[in-house]
Amino acid sequence: MKHIRSVDPMELPQPKRHAYLLAAVAPRPIAFVSTIDQAGNVNLSPFSFFNVFSSNPPIMVFSPARSGRDASPKHTHLNIEEVPEVVINVVNYAMVEQTSLSSTAYPRGVNEFVKAGFTAVPSHKVRPPRVAESPVAFECTVEQVVPLGQDRGAGNLVICRVVMMHAREEFLDENGLPDVTRLDLVGRMGGNWYARASGQALFEVAKPLQSLGIGVDQLPAAVRHSRILTGNELGKLGNLPHLPSDQAVAAARLQPEAAALYQQYAGQPRQLEEAIHRLAQAYLKAGKNEEALALLLGLHARA
Repeated sequence: MKHIRSVDPMELPQPKRHAYLLAAVAPRPIAFVSTIDQAGNVNLSPFSFFNVFSSNPPIMVFSPARSGRDASPKHTHLNIEEVPEVVINVVNYAMVEQTSLSSTAYPRGVNEFVKAGFTAVPSHKVRPPRVAESPVAFECTVEQVVPLGQDRGAGNLVICRVVMMHAREEFLDENGLPDVTRLDLVGRMGGNWYARASGQALFEVAKPLQSLGIGVDQLPAAVRHSRILTGNELGKLGNLPHLPSDQAVAAARLQPEAAALYQQYAGQPRQLEEAIHRLAQAYLKAGKNEEALALLLGLHARA
């Protein structure tokens, strides 16, 4: 294993600690939060310390941290203390530059809807408006604010209960749910970097919800310690619900591609192993997971 550099976070200056955390814990979804104060002044600001934490009740949490310069609270935080309601708007690629602009440290009372060129739409159940350009928006009441400290960079966990959801029709699938492939969402990385969740950046991983996977521990040792197969590929094999039958293993050895390799590398066990592992890897990339495991078991004794 390559050398690991270990660091006590409290030995780093706050700005470097902040940068380390944000670069490594990513991509982070963005809560584009609209709030309002008692005088009716609207604020709009993005936060990437954010996620959904419960569906029953529907709860989202975001954290407006204190300023890294003078530990002053965010305007969003001050507004919530006066009017404990928010709208959490999600951010997609079409609006990311405007969203970034809204994070400018304008004086309190400046309306970032206007500054960033967004359209404010009245909400149904809360006072802050929502962002018309956002593909999905959540009206929320604030259940609790949990302060995590008073120093620079200290977060404040804003626990929000979703009371109304809005989605633009063009971003919904045939079941009326937000369509991951259409949303084109962005996530926050470290520094000035963002990630875009679209195109080849999207991929599916089968979840073992309906059946128990056999586990990587059930694979032959030579497969678990393969020089060819990656951890992700071992995960695919371990996610299969059962080992292939003896008939499937025998059939895999007789497939033309495999039979040719057995003939080509007869008497060369190391070269044969590498070739079979590479063929199994090709099967896995093609989604032929059961065939890949049968091929590997045909070469190696069962665990």
